[in-house]
Amino acid sequence: MNLPRTLGELRKSAFSEQRLRTRKTKDELRDNLIARLRSSETIFPGIIGYEDTVVPQIVNAVLSRHNFILLGLRGQAKSRILRSLTALLDPQTPYVAGCEIHDNPYDPICRRCRALIAEQGENTPIAWLTAEQRYVEKLATPDVTIADLIGDIDPIKAARGGHDLSSEFTVHYGLLPRANRGIFAINELPDLAGKIQVGLFNIMQEGDVQIKGYPLRLPLDVALVFTANPEDYTARGKIVTPLKDRIGSEIRTHYPGSLEEGISITEQEAWSRRDGLELHVPKYVREVIERIAFLAREDKKIDKRSGVSQRLPISVLENVISNAERRALRNDEKSIVPRIGDIYAALPSITGKLELEYEGEMRGADTVARELVRTAVAKTYDVYFKDLNMQQVVQWFELGGEIKLADTAGAQEILDGLKNIQGLTEKLSPVGIKATDKARPEVLVSAAEFVLEGLHAHRRIGRTEERVFAAEKHPSRRPERPMERGDDDPPPFRNRRPYN
Repeated sequence: MNLPRTLGELRKSAFSEQRLRTRKTKDELRDNLIARLRSSETIFPGIIGYEDTVVPQIVNAVLSRHNFILLGLRGQAKSRILRSLTALLDPQTPYVAGCEIHDNPYDPICRRCRALIAEQGENTPIAWLTAEQRYVEKLATPDVTIADLIGDIDPIKAARGGHDLSSEFTVHYGLLPRANRGIFAINELPDLAGKIQVGLFNIMQEGDVQIKGYPLRLPLDVALVFTANPEDYTARGKIVTPLKDRIGSEIRTHYPGSLEEGISITEQEAWSRRDGLELHVPKYVREVIERIAFLAREDKKIDKRSGVSQRLPISVLENVISNAERRALRNDEKSIVPRIGDIYAALPSITGKLELEYEGEMRGADTVARELVRTAVAKTYDVYFKDLNMQQVVQWFELGGEIKLADTAGAQEILDGLKNIQGLTEKLSPVGIKATDKARPEVLVSAAEFVLEGLHAHRRIGRTEERVFAAEKHPSRRPERPMERGDDDPPPFRNRRPYN
């Protein structure tokens, strides 16, 4: 498609003057959203778990032509949703070539474009913006100035052009004017200084602002969207009231509501493609990884105000696959099959993403992370093996058997040792491995290790830090439930002598 390159050609094209004059950015978003709703297209492809909660509220906000804010903890796809709004913009939009604020050729607001059109008329050059170019994003930080967002006087422009400093020709436009006829997003809005917020709502509502004492009228055509942490937004009170009042819709995001949703998000976002080797990630490994995040969000030792980002299971899965890949390369294996032991090797992907409360700080991030993994293994083990009698396997260890499952050892080497454990390889059918199947050694070892880790998580067998599985140190006591939040809390003091 040959796009018009001059104002005269534009007038003769399908981009009618009346439509471009009257149709603002919010109208454009609304029209294209209506078309998607009528055709039953997915509004935000790649956004999982928000179909019945967040997405309908965003749709209502766009249909209402609102500026809106997404409130949510970290890792809840807020920025991704805002960037997806460009899909509701037209593929191509004309503007006066060379204009910093992408002026509408039929309705210019800057002095330079008005003068250019008056001088060149139908020969005024026209350029085109793609939908992605019409999205401008700014991370709010305390050092952001009004010059960054709105603009400033440029004395070099004045000197080179021979203009007076009070002339509009000397203005260097900030990010907000440069987002004219598009979407302007501000992440972490409460971190903006109050005086910057005042300038922001003034220009978005009244269309005027003062730059270095010079009043400037800029009736911008822009859709404003924001993100914020709900703790900052409500408790710290850093958003000035007039700005808060001008935000049409306040939409709260959330973490995945179910394990299946979390697994789908992690599978979609994690980098799992490894060239040269076949990759097979067992379902139970994915479930353990996802349960770590779910458990962390409920753990009293972890700060709920900070949240546990969905990036945690994504990073853990990537690290787990990498550890399995390293083992496969060292042992010249043809396929990558992660084991539960690889999750423990991925602890650095967990500890850095947890903001601990005082109790958690006292225990240490590594200890808290290990508790989370152990509990996640126990809960996942119960899904598959809760009703299966594993006494024969436990008895083998109680009679003095032990085995070392180093995460660097090859599958065939470990499998030879696992076959000595009576009844173990015959009890893997719940994870899809039957005794009559000729499963790959990597798959068999991964499933068998899952069983042993599950028994260890339920304290039915013991395991050392060197990954040597053996009998529990106190086999006479009855099996206990897996480690839960608060299990390690010290018992209350008893029979203590009172202080004098």
